[in-house]
Order: sequence, then C-alpha cells, then structure tokens
Amino acid sequence: MGPRIGILGVGAIGGVVGGELSRAGHDVTLIDQWPEHVNAMNANGLTVTKRDEEFTTPVKALHIHELQNINEKFDYGFLAVKSYDTEWAAALIDNYVKDGGAVVDFQNGINDERVAAVVGVERAMACIITIGAGMYEPGHVERSDANDVGFKIGEHDGSDTARAQELISVMNDVAETKLTTNVWGDRWSKLAVNCMANPVAGLSGLGSSEVRTDPTASRIAIQMAAEVITVARALGHTVEPIFGIDPDRFVDAAKGVGSEELQTDMATGAESLAGGRPSFLQDVMKHRRTEIEYLSGYVSEKGKEAGVKTQFCDTIVETVLSHGVGKLEPKPENLAPLEALLP
Repeated sequence: MGPRIGILGVGAIGGVVGGELSRAGHDVTLIDQWPEHVNAMNANGLTVTKRDEEFTTPVKALHIHELQNINEKFDYGFLAVKSYDTEWAAALIDNYVKDGGAVVDFQNGINDERVAAVVGVERAMACIITIGAGMYEPGHVERSDANDVGFKIGEHDGSDTARAQELISVMNDVAETKLTTNVWGDRWSKLAVNCMANPVAGLSGLGSSEVRTDPTASRIAIQMAAEVITVARALGHTVEPIFGIDPDRFVDAAKGVGSEELQTDMATGAESLAGGRPSFLQDVMKHRRTEIEYLSGYVSEKGKEAGVKTQFCDTIVETVLSHGVGKLEPKPENLAPLEALLP
C-alpha cells in the first residue's frame, strides 16, 4: 500500500497532480476552498486535459471544512496554495499529517523557509514544478506544456532520503520526477522563470510562449532573469540552468553580450509552451490577487539585503500594485515603464 496523500489547494497544479495520481490508483484526497469546484469533482470526477489526451477520473474531494472528518492522517501533505496563503495553509495541513510525515511545498516562489517555520524543518520538503497548467472552470484542469521533466523533489539540506525517493516514485505517475540535491539553486532557477514570465504576462496579456518570443517582452524577461541570478549568487546560491540555458548567458545578455543568440534559444524552447498561460495571467484574468510580492517582490527584498540593485523587479512590482487588486487589465502598453528601462 502506498502513502496516503492530501493535496491542499486543487487549482491548476494541485488538480493536475491530484487527477493523475487518482487515475494511477494512489490514495489521494483533494482539499479545496472553492465550493463549486469540490462539488463538481464529487459529482462528475476531475477532468484533466493534456496535449495528447483528455481523461476524467473519480477523485476523493473535500471542502476545506470537511478536513476535520478524516479518520487517518496523511503520510504527506502537498501544499499547492497561493504564496500569500502559505502560513495558515501549512498549519492546517500539518495538523493532518502523521508523525514522521512531511509537508511538501508545491508553490511558486521561495516559501520553503516560511513552511518550515510553521511545520518544523524536519517535516518540510520541496517540490520544484516545471510543468505548466491552467484551470478556468470547476472540475476541469489543463496541463499545457510538453516538458520532459515535470518535478524535482528535494530535502532542504540536499540529502538523498528514503522519503524523497518514495515521493519521486509517486510523482513519476504524473510526470518524470528527479531528485534535486540543490534545492535552493533549483528554487532560484524556477523563481527566475516565474519572474521572467508571470508578471510580464499578467501585465501584457501575452501567453507563456509569447513572453519568450515577443521582442520587447523577451528583452524585459532577460533583464528580470539577470537580476534574479545576481541576487541569488550574492546570497551564496548556485543557480541551476534556466530553460536548460546556462545562467551566465542571461547575465551577459542583460549587458548586451550575446542577447540576440539568447533570444533565439529562448524562442526555440518556447515551442513546448504554446497555448499556455502563466498562473499570474490566470489570476489577472480572474480578477484575483496576484503573487507579485512573492515573486519579483521577493527578489527586490533579498536584493536590498544583499546590496544588489533590482530596478526591473522593483518597477514591475510598483506597476502591478499600482492597478489595485483585481483591477489590472492586461495589455501590451502596461509594459511601458519596463521598456523605458531597457538599455
């Protein structure tokens, strides 16, 4: 019998993971705070649309208030909520994870230390997500990418443990999953991806592929990546490749060295993301709060600590927040303050 898993937050990522694991026969419970979504999953199953197939699978779905009724605690609690909900959600799911179990962070941004502060570092694990997903109606999620590797599982201290290997085995039923012994380097690499794509897409309305191929957006994205990499290195982290590309190339391109070649390579890699929308743009379209403070805002904060200037991250945070919660209307003209900073 495999581990019991509870997924708190059944949005795009939580839904794709929960749907695939349920179809594969794992003991997984999906917990969410959107009543219509939970009702739809219980009534009709969860539909997962992928590039090459679509399936609907029965799932165990709970309204968040029903979590108190579970009889046996989970071995693992997957935390798949927005960054601004981290603390309360970590405390909630931790209460339903067995002694010796773990809370696994499936979020955007770098929230691992915040999770560990709530549940204890010995109970905290990381999952770096490299798939793309969307959700636009209750009971239905979409996986939009065609990436080879979908997830990286790791311990905070980089050790190779039995529980990490167990989770890798489980997550291979969703997409190919690997061990990372450099959690922080992988987290900062993914944060660079998030900062390059998410807020740029949210402001402009461009999709996941377009932010890498549009001439202006891709130039802004390169500057974003360079700031993330520079801050991470100032903090002592070894940043893993970004889109499979050496981080040095982004730092050099931000200074004008090899920028055209890098844009070409970014555009080539974007082919696997055609049709997808970053989660930030999905939030803007739904008139929801964004995660800007936990993406580019996190880089700005850490940049100040490290003495690194982050004018692109600073400006995009100010630009997004200036519209107010739920008021941002995505259009290319919103990128003007960032375009003005381009060298």
